[in-house]
Amino acid sequence: MTQDIDVLILGAGINGAGLFRDLCEQGVNAVIVDKADYGGGTSAAPSRLIHGGIKYLETGELRLVAQSTLERNLLLKNAPHLVKPLPTVIPIFSWLRGIGPALRTLMGSTTAPRSRGAVLMKAGLAMYDFYGRRHRVMPRHQLWSRARALREIPPLSPRIKAAGQYFDAAVTLPERLVWELVADGLRANPAARALNHTALTGTDGDVIHLTGPQGALSLRPSIVVNAAGPWIDRVNAALGAPTRMIGGTKGSHILLDHPELLAALKGRMIYFEADDGRICLVFPYLDRALVGSTDIRADDPDDVACDDAEIAYFLDALRGLLPGLHFDDSQIVYAYSGIRPLPASDAANPGLISRDHSAPEIAPDANRRWPIIALVGGKWTTFRGFAEEVTDDLLARLNASRRIATDRLPIGGGRDYPADAGAWSDDAARRSLAAPARARHLLARYGTTAAAILAAEGAAPIMLADSDHSEQELDWIIRHEQVDTLADLVMRRTALAVTGHLSARDLARIADLCAAALDWDAARRDRELRETQAMLLTRHRLRMDQAASA
Repeated sequence: MTQDIDVLILGAGINGAGLFRDLCEQGVNAVIVDKADYGGGTSAAPSRLIHGGIKYLETGELRLVAQSTLERNLLLKNAPHLVKPLPTVIPIFSWLRGIGPALRTLMGSTTAPRSRGAVLMKAGLAMYDFYGRRHRVMPRHQLWSRARALREIPPLSPRIKAAGQYFDAAVTLPERLVWELVADGLRANPAARALNHTALTGTDGDVIHLTGPQGALSLRPSIVVNAAGPWIDRVNAALGAPTRMIGGTKGSHILLDHPELLAALKGRMIYFEADDGRICLVFPYLDRALVGSTDIRADDPDDVACDDAEIAYFLDALRGLLPGLHFDDSQIVYAYSGIRPLPASDAANPGLISRDHSAPEIAPDANRRWPIIALVGGKWTTFRGFAEEVTDDLLARLNASRRIATDRLPIGGGRDYPADAGAWSDDAARRSLAAPARARHLLARYGTTAAAILAAEGAAPIMLADSDHSEQELDWIIRHEQVDTLADLVMRRTALAVTGHLSARDLARIADLCAAALDWDAARRDRELRETQAMLLTRHRLRMDQAASA
């Protein structure tokens, strides 16, 4: 039986999930589908930053900077459980260098600026503060002397002349934020549907056929939105509309177990220029140091991993920046990589390809009555604004109107987030018989969703052997958050894998919990365990024997 719907969204990354939530809030009959898990593709591989894009000042993308800083400020308010302020330091190695190249870039040069001096940096930071003034939630920038910079971060290279400090933000678990957007959409419109691990199997005129854990499904949409990120051109081809919209670049990151580095950072990010002119970053992420990112031409999103050359590059960049610290391969506990879905471009320097977004239309033809709207480009930070633009367009096409704005709409566990976390935790502890410290811990991890998890745990949480997650906590997530595979749970609903703390015995116990909650037989349980272990080792360099002893 074929079901008629308003909008079918193919791809449940951050752009697709943001659009799904917005459409559901407007009462649109929407279905979102992903061949893998929510937030499991490119959206699982960002730098974990929610930022205004200070580097886009140099390329003249001032509208993007204005939108990005606004959306950053809104996310700090709407998702305070997952998005946190991040003080950022830029080391400066000259006073006047970079002014000429920056001006040439603004005029259209395809050569990236190098060695931004103190004068240029001061001007850029002042502009950044100006663009971030709307809904401001963080302090303005400072320019530090060399002496203060070395006092604040002693291992820094003594070659610096000064340093600038400004404020951006980071997201603790981007994959979870994607799921929370999907869940919010389902909450807002119970008639909507969200399907993960569901593949597009073909089209028949106006009908699109899908297959997933729920079986076969046939949908007849009024509009199709292609939100498949780096897979956009492949999905368009499968829909009978071949395109060349995407020219992606690969971005890789590593996480280090490095207590001395964390102590030196003091909660700050260092945003710096490597010796070859590329921009790199290092900042505290949970209890690890996250290092990134590369920007390499790539075109196969199904086969992407952080390679040895990229790791060597990161470690060399850190040694140049922080000669007072030691870095080697043994400190790496996790690595990840993804393809940025940038617009197709012939630019010689990938860093100069626009990070702005667009939504081109493929018009209906004789074989199908529905248009295809492709979500091209964009940044994690601006997903809500992008979704708002596309939703307004789709509402006009559907002869509907907007019911609710999303700029002040809390996300997931940010709903009813307390001004006084201690008071909330004490009250939640009394209600659930949990320890107040446990309540505070779960509030920081899940926002107000923690109340339901605390109720499931009660006074006696059964903790995993090598992590600070409980069995009741994970069982609740499995049963309430559309977990279908073991990887869904340890890589996307939680941060168990990315921190490098996941041990083999914990993973085996988590597989048992999944089997019990999802009615897996022994063969399915063993297969999930085996495949997840292999993927974490080969694609993410997670050595679980080390995790157990960490």
